[in-house]
Amino acid sequence: MADSSQPTGKGAQSTRQPFGLPRWVTAIAPVVILGLIIGGFVLTSPFADLGRGDSLPDATVEYTTLPNDDTIVAHVTNNGPPIDIAQVHVNEANWQFDVSSPGEDAHLKTGERATVTIPYQWMEGYDYEVVLLTADGVTFGTTIVAAQQTPAVTGALLWDLAVIGFLVGIVPVTLGMFWFPFIRTMRTKWLHAVLAFSAGILGFLIVDAGFEALEVAEEVPTFYAGPLLVVLGIVGALLLVQSIMDWRTDDADESRLALAYSAALGIGLHNFAEGLAIGGAFALGRTSLGAFLIVGFMAHNITEGPVFVAPLAEGERPSLGHFGALGLLAGAPAIVGGWIGVLTQSPLLIALFLAIGVGALLQVVFDIGELIQDAGSLRSVPNLAGFGIGLIVMYATDLLITL
Repeated sequence: MADSSQPTGKGAQSTRQPFGLPRWVTAIAPVVILGLIIGGFVLTSPFADLGRGDSLPDATVEYTTLPNDDTIVAHVTNNGPPIDIAQVHVNEANWQFDVSSPGEDAHLKTGERATVTIPYQWMEGYDYEVVLLTADGVTFGTTIVAAQQTPAVTGALLWDLAVIGFLVGIVPVTLGMFWFPFIRTMRTKWLHAVLAFSAGILGFLIVDAGFEALEVAEEVPTFYAGPLLVVLGIVGALLLVQSIMDWRTDDADESRLALAYSAALGIGLHNFAEGLAIGGAFALGRTSLGAFLIVGFMAHNITEGPVFVAPLAEGERPSLGHFGALGLLAGAPAIVGGWIGVLTQSPLLIALFLAIGVGALLQVVFDIGELIQDAGSLRSVPNLAGFGIGLIVMYATDLLITL
């Protein structure tokens, strides 16, 4: 009689191991063998006789700061092989400079960052071309447009940015949440149209932030592969939010509350990127641009409140504590973004957070669509109209920022 405890049939997995080796050996053996082959290839250099071309130097000036009227500071990242900065030109004139790097002065290893301080008396409102030359004769640089002094980071400036972040993030989001009592009185058909409207708002933010992330990624040092970083941020955030949503219970009210928090998180990441833009504008001394962004973002962000309160309109009303937490989660990141934006104008950071926001919002749109589909049809006229109106409203308010 066959032992019934042993797996049989075509679908059964074999428990036999090659040569009687333990399972863990067969699991790591391919990796070990590949490592040995690569190590042997590197050590023996079998194709050394064929000749090779050396990699060309490749460095990037990420951004510049002007701490006072007789100093220019260039923030540099080395993307390629080690380099030595030999000369600095400002408007085609050779100039003195000082390099602050992790290693030796003026020497940057692959992936290293450094600051190049140039004692140059610049004039406000003028353009300046800064070019750095390596010992190999390779040049790289940037152009400072309409030079403005970079403000010193003080307690007063951080307080001003906190007030700005409050006005840009928390105030409009909270005002948008005041539509909750009205939304709660709607019939189911129109409530789903509001959810579709929310999806339209998020859809516009996804497209807008996605294009902006790819645009900023072009300014990221090639060492970090900016476009690939954007893709990684989008996919990673999408999967992370999806995993969080999978923890929710089958209770309808708790599922809707989880969806509301996911939406608030995605909007908060987006508002963080807006704070980075405002802080960066002030860091560059462009206070008029910063003020213009404040007005535009306030009008733009009032539409975000209904996005995460609409899923709560059906079922039992959550406590006021949940509404306060949702408002802070969606709006407060604008404050933190402003603080970080005035400290650094790194394209790497801006592109990464834009991408993370896109991924989080994308998952929320999927969840809203699933919520509507479970209760009716995504393609009903009110739902399609709501989605389209959401896109149009966001486009109209976006003009306040871009015009």
